[in-house]
Amino acid sequence: MTDGEILDLIRADPWMMRVLHAAAGLNLPDWMIGAGFVRNKVWDHLHGFANAEVPTADIDLIYFDPTDLRENCEKEYDRQLCVACDVNWSAKNQARMHEVTGDAPYTSTADGLAHWVETAACVAVTLQGGALRLIAPHGTADLAGLIVRRSPAFKRDIGIMRERVASKQWLEKWPRLQLVLE
Repeated sequence: MTDGEILDLIRADPWMMRVLHAAAGLNLPDWMIGAGFVRNKVWDHLHGFANAEVPTADIDLIYFDPTDLRENCEKEYDRQLCVACDVNWSAKNQARMHEVTGDAPYTSTADGLAHWVETAACVAVTLQGGALRLIAPHGTADLAGLIVRRSPAFKRDIGIMRERVASKQWLEKWPRLQLVLE
């Protein structure tokens, strides 16, 4: 599956486009939506599942604003987005997330995205000038190849990945996934 095909899947999904337009309405700097929003859509497609909405606990909206590091701003964005599009949101300013993860400060939203746990989750989408754009710091080969592998930038304990895979029941939901523990 190519990057263009991933974007075509998203573009053809009215619910996903509505979510993206709601996020775009905030005019946040360097924003994108990643993790399960893109990952689950691709894995569902590759498993032949047809869902009205992408099965995800929340919408991971990330952005980069070093001028306002207040966590309560993120909560306010979640609230505004929930009003605009009634789903659970999790807005996170990547300019402050290194304080949570213990990494060196991130330089951009894509840099923060690159440090997420699994390569298949390190894929996001944004709207720029009305056009969809895919951001994948580690590429999309693992996502499209149904491979769950630790991101090379994620330096913390591999047990975190194991726990995520188990708690989210990915191998049960998508039985063709390959778990790679390196």
